[in-house]
Amino acid sequence: MTTAEYNHLIEIVRLTKDDRVELLNGEIVEKVRISPRHAACVKRLSHALWRRKADKLAIISVQHPLELAPYSELEPDLALLKRRADYYAEAYPTAKDVLLAVEVADTTIVKDREVKLPIYARAGIQEAWLVDLNRDILEIQRAPHLGVYQEIVSISRGQQFVSPALPHFKFNANELFV
Repeated sequence: MTTAEYNHLIEIVRLTKDDRVELLNGEIVEKVRISPRHAACVKRLSHALWRRKADKLAIISVQHPLELAPYSELEPDLALLKRRADYYAEAYPTAKDVLLAVEVADTTIVKDREVKLPIYARAGIQEAWLVDLNRDILEIQRAPHLGVYQEIVSISRGQQFVSPALPHFKFNANELFV
């Protein structure tokens, strides 16, 4: 199924916010209910970005669709999008609009690492983060080539890092983990 067919189906069936699905590689996949720890991590990251005034440089998008045509429409836990006056009111952001995509994982670590991150890489998204709540590790994946991120940096609790997507800001991994 293409993203156009998926969006048409959503309009016809009238899915609601309670219908937690996304399109991955042409298949409609049910999203797993997020745990309180997962939700807390997303809030902590969103707050860390807001505190640094990242919203002055980019739009902070929390669990909203990204249309990665032709076969995927994901809802990353957090994305930083290029600023646009209409806040993407006319259409969902696409890969060219994404500065950073973030997936937070506890029960979905395998799907996020083996399915979602390769989708981001194939779409050409230059940087994606995988926050592994089971191991308290942040994987920063960069430099996509032929659908695979060529650089993977693991950041552990207590370590500081700078994201190429946000080169003016220094982060501490402790800000992500409860």
